[in-house]
Amino acid sequence: MIETRVAISEKAVLIGIITQHQDEQQAEEYLDELEFLTETAGGITVKRFVQKMEKPNPKTFLGSGKLEDVKMYIESNNIGTAIFDDELSPAQLRNIERILDCKILDRTNLILDIFASRAQTSSAKAQVELAQYQYLLPRLTRMWTHLDKQKGGIGMRGPGETEIETDRRIIRDKISLLKKKLETIDKQMSVQRKNRGKMVRVALVGYTNVGKSTLMNVVSKSDVFAENKLFATLDTTVRKVVIKNIPFLMTDTVGFIRKLPTQLVESFKSTLDEVREADLLLHVVDISHPNFEDHIASVNKILGEIDSVDKPTVMVFNKIDAYTHEIIEEDDLTTEKTKKHYTIEDWKKTWMHDLEKQSIFISALNKDNLENFKEKVYGEVKKIHIQRFPYNDFLYDYEY
Repeated sequence: MIETRVAISEKAVLIGIITQHQDEQQAEEYLDELEFLTETAGGITVKRFVQKMEKPNPKTFLGSGKLEDVKMYIESNNIGTAIFDDELSPAQLRNIERILDCKILDRTNLILDIFASRAQTSSAKAQVELAQYQYLLPRLTRMWTHLDKQKGGIGMRGPGETEIETDRRIIRDKISLLKKKLETIDKQMSVQRKNRGKMVRVALVGYTNVGKSTLMNVVSKSDVFAENKLFATLDTTVRKVVIKNIPFLMTDTVGFIRKLPTQLVESFKSTLDEVREADLLLHVVDISHPNFEDHIASVNKILGEIDSVDKPTVMVFNKIDAYTHEIIEEDDLTTEKTKKHYTIEDWKKTWMHDLEKQSIFISALNKDNLENFKEKVYGEVKKIHIQRFPYNDFLYDYEY
């Protein structure tokens, strides 16, 4: 088992790029998210560096001039960590670390580090550990050569120090053992799912920190851990819920994120199986977030990767209590109305109109519109239940 080290408040600089595939606004949005990730891991962001380029430099990610600017700032402000918003190749990591002479992390490493600190159960710990070793294997030289500069903290909640001569064999052996362990866990979880019988299964999915666990707590009257940080929930939680006369199973799953490391998607197979085998998805969206449309696209991309994007889905637009918009004065004839000026009613007239029967707007925290949410879920579960138990129609004529 990997030991987790407590992160200290490290000072870090964030580094991103503007390319033909990622404009200035998107780059800033990604760095906003990277800053939240850094904060979640225990770090403090002191400055951001952004460079406009056609594509990342294959050797150093940034151009030589910009990298020199970063180096000067790091040296003059005693910064210990530089965090890049994209996954760096092993060669880029080595070259950048040699130039900047500090700890270098990329987005993947940072996310894996947060997962390591959040994992509680044996299953989650094994899944995170496997993802860490798979990430680490091609980067062993860099990790072990510079351990004198890496005294713990963010990004170092990983495997321990071994001799460079044997580390590849050791890591491969660990990966093999972890895969076997997870195969056993997968079989156990599969048996558990079969033992739940034919009850309708409902899975909460969505971007990280959109309020899935809060909604789970309210609906199932349980006490699932919820916190205003990224990836507060890693372990899958299943609760029996009864609305009116129909019982069903509700599952709270790990939150998704843009650029989710492929190692995590693969190692969290058993967790994502809860989504694959669900009869109904409740796609929870934080409508108060300015980039919620991008979040929806990111979640749908991952659902597509696990063959679950076409499942019956209800869009649950959460945090209506926190939604704000800019107001255009009546006598203002120059300001063009854009999405930042939309009220929730304006949003309902956009592409959301096509989802009218398959969407609901709520505040799980304040329990706003919760009864309508329950009615919506009940209606969808009832459809599936009738298909599964066609001779029990008489049960739906009255409530218990």
